[in-house]
Amino acid sequence: MLRCPKFELATPTSVAAATRLLADAGPSAMILAGGTDVMPNLKHELFTPALVVSLARIPELNGIRRAEDGSLVIGAMTTIEAVAANSQVRERATVLAQAASLIAGPQLRTMGTLGGNVLLETRCQWYNQSYFWRQALGFCIKKDGTKCHVVEGGAKCVAAASNDSAPALMTLDAELHFESVEGRRSVRIEEFWLGDGVFNKKINAGEILVEITLPSTPSGHRSAYGKLRERGSIDFPLLGVAARLDLGKDERVERADLVITALAARPHRVQRAGEILRGTQVGSEDFVTRVGELARLAHKQCHPLENIPGDAPWRKAMVAVYARRTLLAAAAGTGPVHHL
Repeated sequence: MLRCPKFELATPTSVAAATRLLADAGPSAMILAGGTDVMPNLKHELFTPALVVSLARIPELNGIRRAEDGSLVIGAMTTIEAVAANSQVRERATVLAQAASLIAGPQLRTMGTLGGNVLLETRCQWYNQSYFWRQALGFCIKKDGTKCHVVEGGAKCVAAASNDSAPALMTLDAELHFESVEGRRSVRIEEFWLGDGVFNKKINAGEILVEITLPSTPSGHRSAYGKLRERGSIDFPLLGVAARLDLGKDERVERADLVITALAARPHRVQRAGEILRGTQVGSEDFVTRVGELARLAHKQCHPLENIPGDAPWRKAMVAVYARRTLLAAAAGTGPVHHL
């Protein structure tokens, strides 16, 4: 049986108290949100904190509300299930509701939080193992070792970003809001990621993600999420695709966006998506042709590695398949896409 390492548990009731605990403890402290990913990682001794600061008793971090400017504000401790079921999210940010509905399984969605999924650790089949397993292998560049087992001679970790919410939030122009003893800091989510699998997020020591803001979407907004995984529930993505289309007069595309995750340490925004689809009319032969062109471009731009389960060439082949199906689902107002 795997057991958690010994640590002290703190349960503050305010953000100010939590940030003070983190500041005082320094690098020996760790945040606990829903715990669906942190607890297994603790049992695998990927982390051995002296202090764990639970955010479960801080009510201000929970809930979904509409701001005066029309944006949606989602507390970081709002459960994934609550995000998936919320009528405002389903109507105005469909891609996020769909992505949330495909995270893990029902039990984990009732415990896991949106903030926790945004800040999910990168994953690798050489890293997400027990201490005994990793020790026998000689450890890896992400934890306790100096060697990458994915890329021979690799000097940088390539563990994959596997958070389904990340590409969805990128297409929605989300903004992340953090608090620490130094004050409040906001960052656009597209500027938040780094290409290093060890630390793929621009987050400062002692900061707590408190809320996520989604700008108001236009009336012609349509979106969808596609997820490739081995089983119909529970599994992390082998590939995640978020698609956005904003339609104007005569249902012609005014804006298009396509973001793909689980292939590298950071989500990948497919270049030229707007250029290829802009001006085409949804449902027309030209639109379908351009969607195929964009799907092929996504396939060309994406290069999955052997860092998570699933044959890399097959995952690469599925990029075009899922990009096309997810774009068509967005156009039709259907989805999510999660089957072959």
